[in-house]
Amino acid sequence: MIITQTRQSGRAWLRSGLSAALLLSLSCSVVLSACSWTHAGTAQTVPKLRDSTSKEQTVLQVQTATQTLQLSRAQLLALPEVKTIALESDVAYGGRRSYRALPLQTFYPDLSALNLQFTALDGFVATLPASVFNTSARPWLAIEDAAAPWPALAAGKPSAGPVYLVWQDPEHQVSSEQWPYQIAKISLTQTLEQRYPQLLPRASGLQQTQALRGMQVYTKNCAACHSMNGGGDAKLGPDLNLPHSPVEYFQEGMLRQLIRNPASVRSWPASAMPGFNLQSLSAQELDDLLLYFRQMAQQKE
Repeated sequence: MIITQTRQSGRAWLRSGLSAALLLSLSCSVVLSACSWTHAGTAQTVPKLRDSTSKEQTVLQVQTATQTLQLSRAQLLALPEVKTIALESDVAYGGRRSYRALPLQTFYPDLSALNLQFTALDGFVATLPASVFNTSARPWLAIEDAAAPWPALAAGKPSAGPVYLVWQDPEHQVSSEQWPYQIAKISLTQTLEQRYPQLLPRASGLQQTQALRGMQVYTKNCAACHSMNGGGDAKLGPDLNLPHSPVEYFQEGMLRQLIRNPASVRSWPASAMPGFNLQSLSAQELDDLLLYFRQMAQQKE
């Protein structure tokens, strides 16, 4: 959450978060047909995509259990599952908006059993655990039509497209950091703490219980931009424990204020850290997060 550069800063090198292999794969055109794959012993069908001999650029790579799909805007928008949806409160643009969108279950029918990683063009990486898919919130992939482009996110910035994960009925279930935009790749993954055990607190008793809750707050709200003890997928913001934890160089009152309203503590043109109000981060969750930071300050690895 404590970010020192804007999400767009990596765009000078074609969104530095993408590997060379992904850049190469995104430049290829793949003709796709109906196919099926098996996950956890259950046959599941990937949607049939129209044959396309056009040279339209691939905009989204989707990794399923057995294959990787390379999709253009036209292929995505041509899927029969696409419909117009309305959002009451859009995170990227604010207020009411409507989108042409595809249910995320189109590619992942067994969504409630999966952990998914969303990699954006600028290096923002959101890992969404299965728990967020086991709520009443409904995830959709909004698709930007090249013939009707979305507005810029800010002056001089690109739009949230070409693909943006949006949610219907997200209240109190989905954080603002779980609405990744400018998505280039979706892949299956494990939870962050499974892949990076250095995130796990080692306290005892009730403090360990609270520290584990704080870790969940961290992975939900902070890990899309930050690492902890060098563990994490995103590098947009600084590591939150190495060389020092924010609890070591901020007074607690100012750290709480920074998390709630970053611009009230420090502000500069490239700042991109969002504020977390009581609706997105409860008082208890903030207490848990700070305890987690204090515990991890004793576990520099």
